[in-house]
Amino acid sequence: MYSAVDVARYIIWYCKRQGYSISNLKLQKILYFVQAEFLVNTGKPCFSEEIEAWDFGPVVPEVYHEFKIFGSADIPRAVCMNADELILKKDRKIINEMVDQCAHYTASALVEITHNQDPWVKAYEKYCNNVIEKEDIQQYFEKE
Repeated sequence: MYSAVDVARYIIWYCKRQGYSISNLKLQKILYFVQAEFLVNTGKPCFSEEIEAWDFGPVVPEVYHEFKIFGSADIPRAVCMNADELILKKDRKIINEMVDQCAHYTASALVEITHNQDPWVKAYEKYCNNVIEKEDIQQYFEKE
């Protein structure tokens, strides 16, 4: 299992390599989908940190705070040099596929998608930042 910040750095690195833009908001949604993919396909989480239900969808607080300095701007490649060395090759494949699927959506579209999914709906309570349980994520995406 990885740290969410390491996974985020890898996602940023991969996005830059592929020519995709990546803001903190979009990064948060991709992390949520990556976690779901790992839970469904390996039975284990990709990272140990919790995902919370915030107003703009699922958020990993540790990652949000790491990259909030960039606001809504594209996160620069410089923050993730050599990030490909942080993740095993077999896991990079899963992450890459999820990033490729999400890359063509705007951050706003990804927010809308997550707002219509049971795990966020179940956990969300205005002003509370409740945890989205891993079991809820896994159960929801196993049905999809």
